[in-house]
Amino acid sequence: MLRPCFGLAVLIPLFSAAPLVAQNDPHRSAPMSGNAVATALAFAHQFAVPEALLPGRDRQLKSALISALGKSPELAWEVAGDFFDRATFRALAGDGTAISVEKMDQLVRDKVPQSRKDMHAKTRVHADLLTTQFDMIEDAHAKAGSALVDWVVKNYRADKPLGVVVLCTGNTRRSMLGATMGNVAAAYSGLSNVRFYSGGTAPDAINPRTIATLREIGIEIEPTGKEAPRGRAGLANPIYRVQWGKGLETTEFSKVYTDAHNPQDGFAALVVCSEAETACPRVTGAGARIPVLYLDPKAFDGAPFESAKYAERRDDIGRFMLSVFVQAHRRLELAEKLK
Repeated sequence: MLRPCFGLAVLIPLFSAAPLVAQNDPHRSAPMSGNAVATALAFAHQFAVPEALLPGRDRQLKSALISALGKSPELAWEVAGDFFDRATFRALAGDGTAISVEKMDQLVRDKVPQSRKDMHAKTRVHADLLTTQFDMIEDAHAKAGSALVDWVVKNYRADKPLGVVVLCTGNTRRSMLGATMGNVAAAYSGLSNVRFYSGGTAPDAINPRTIATLREIGIEIEPTGKEAPRGRAGLANPIYRVQWGKGLETTEFSKVYTDAHNPQDGFAALVVCSEAETACPRVTGAGARIPVLYLDPKAFDGAPFESAKYAERRDDIGRFMLSVFVQAHRRLELAEKLK
């Protein structure tokens, strides 16, 4: 009897977006400078209609941009009309017929939020990469993403924190990856007051492999010297300081999802493992419960390629989170304009 739980990786540089700033200046460089298709894709993420930003349309969007920019260093309305509102495009292009890669690059630069500039450069560049891979998001995850987008748009307030708890069983791998990549995505989009937390139903200790795969993309994770209560296996449960940029940090450790460290009510619960999905038909205090299930990289512990499997899961979850926040940011921006 079940018990409810209460209590395109590499893009061909068709045309350079010139003039470009120095690549070693992380605060001045545009997210996708130096590659026409990547610049145009970042431009679309900022200015296209929300429907064009769904993962199911990502391949169509990229294909159209690759085809158009292979012929000319500008994006014409004949192509953009499938993805942009005409009035918006006309205003951005000036004459309403086409917009150059250079102009798109500048418009993207002008909209880079401060929280993205504050991110660690290596973490930000990895997020840039993941935003070119939304077509790799599985259909079931895209559906869950739409539910999270709706929840964020409905509940977001610029002057208030908004919590999301990522929940699995042991709070050792997937939930920690989810919370961290969620925080990265929120900062990348300029919605950094949406904060992610992790939790479990039977906590243990954050696995060292989880920490290693996050460090690979520039996230700083260091023990604070303090320890949280030990879990079922009696393993040491260190408390870590996790930082993804200047002023962008939290503390993390393995804990039950209802721990006082986490929000207690009104949060969205993302359930990322099948065991927790089965065991927790209800998540205490949650304003929304959204299953988004991922296979556990633990299954490959000890394999010669175990680090690649952890990176795979990190990036699967990272793409999901970034797609959610690209969509949510655009919808919130348009809603603000209608006020």
